[in-house]
Amino acid sequence: MPPHPRTVPGLLAERAAREPERPLFACGDASWSIARAESLAAGHAGALAAAGLARGERVAIFSGNRPEFMRVFLGCAWLGAVAVPVNVACRGPQLQYYLANSGARLLCVERALLAELAQVDPAAVALEAVWVMDAQASAPGAAPDVSAAGPHWAARTVAMPAPAAPVEPAPLAPGDTVAILYTSGTTGPSKGVCCPHAQLIAWGEHTARLLGVTRDDVLCTTLPLFHVNALNGFFQALSSGARQVVEPRFSVSAFWPTMARHGATVGYLLGAMVPMLLARGAAADERGHRLRIALAPGVPPALHARFRERTGVVLLEGYGSTETNFVIAARPGEGAEGTMGVLQPGFSARVADANDVELPPGEAGELLLRADAPFAFATGYWGMPQQTLEAWRNLWFHTGDRVVRDAEGRFRFVDRLKDAIRRRGENISSHEVEQVLLSHPSIAAAAVFPVRSELAEDEVMVALVPRTGAAIDPVELVRFCETRLPHFAVPRYLDVVDDLPRTENGKVRKVVLRERGVGPSTWDREAAGVVVARRR
Repeated sequence: MPPHPRTVPGLLAERAAREPERPLFACGDASWSIARAESLAAGHAGALAAAGLARGERVAIFSGNRPEFMRVFLGCAWLGAVAVPVNVACRGPQLQYYLANSGARLLCVERALLAELAQVDPAAVALEAVWVMDAQASAPGAAPDVSAAGPHWAARTVAMPAPAAPVEPAPLAPGDTVAILYTSGTTGPSKGVCCPHAQLIAWGEHTARLLGVTRDDVLCTTLPLFHVNALNGFFQALSSGARQVVEPRFSVSAFWPTMARHGATVGYLLGAMVPMLLARGAAADERGHRLRIALAPGVPPALHARFRERTGVVLLEGYGSTETNFVIAARPGEGAEGTMGVLQPGFSARVADANDVELPPGEAGELLLRADAPFAFATGYWGMPQQTLEAWRNLWFHTGDRVVRDAEGRFRFVDRLKDAIRRRGENISSHEVEQVLLSHPSIAAAAVFPVRSELAEDEVMVALVPRTGAAIDPVELVRFCETRLPHFAVPRYLDVVDDLPRTENGKVRKVVLRERGVGPSTWDREAAGVVVARRR
């Protein structure tokens, strides 16, 4: 594509001019052609403008997978506003932090999540209005029941307006921010990644190329639109002429029937999903579909062949992050199976020591990345200039991941340098979990760290030091966390200790805790039969 359409409105307009009636997107009862998507973008931009939103202002989206999510997202992109998708598992302090940090003036929320607003302090956020996306579901023409949001927010809450008179697209540049996507905090709060228009377009183009997507493909995802993976799928479809189908959520029992029902040819899985699907046991529906390939980062190498034998589906391994792009991939038949893969065209990579000096093949170091094309990576962290400078120092993005590159250019993941945890495809900030634990009256100190799970990803473990004279009840602590954390961040393993291992300057030595791991004294939530409610 020439440089000028490398914005979302530019790409929509360019594609609509060529193939206006080509199917593009389906979710729930909604199904849009490319021209319809362009029309909705212009109309919802008009509604946002009529509500006083302007270019550069932030609009938070707190919703599961539904067509209104993409309506608001595209409306923001057309207007030049910035969409701020929020994980639907966020609760209390974390939700308030995202709203406050982004400075969102408007929140578009799903009815089922309205009650979570009652825990947000109005004085701590810039929020002026709340739109209920699915308000019309209560009764045709009726005002939405907003009482669950609490008296303050109920007074500012209305049904999301229908598309207004279309407005002209904003005069945008490829480097203008289209979305702020929050990724896990490591030694501090979660960071809002500023994703420019050109980055999301590049994500779609590179991923479509690696998956071999053609205009005849149906791309079906059960992953959430508030993460870059599913959002990326929309731009794969838009750039290639394929069609994206978005399902509400992942289900082991429904996965294969869902793929068959939609005639899906390309799927999307995360590392833990493949062991879960294989654990179900072989069934006829594993072959009754058209799926040929699935993007599946983080799957244990030993499971690739087994999955293909049972299902006929090839798994594409690779590496990317919210800040970067699809930079490393192990395409089938290219000799990189069992690793993250090899560097892809358009990118540069370096394995470096603590001083950013490149290390020779075979030595482990931090993975540093660059993009050749302008704005193919994120531009920084919202409102965090110091963290941006640190992550992009010396003009390389520092991933915080420790890898080894062999003499043939294949990359192998070793571990994370950063203090983050990845569980069931979700990034968890140990810092944020620790802050919730430290607010408990019985806890004097807490250290949260990952331990390996049977599903090839991380489980959350915590070492706790009780306050003098206090006792820690594990079940009560889980219930305490359940109302303050996303379900996936509630610790599974708990150790009560006399003190935490520390360095000479008082920092907790989490490497010691990780090496110690689960022991005889560890309380296991799952073994104890304590279930954490999966709230939406």
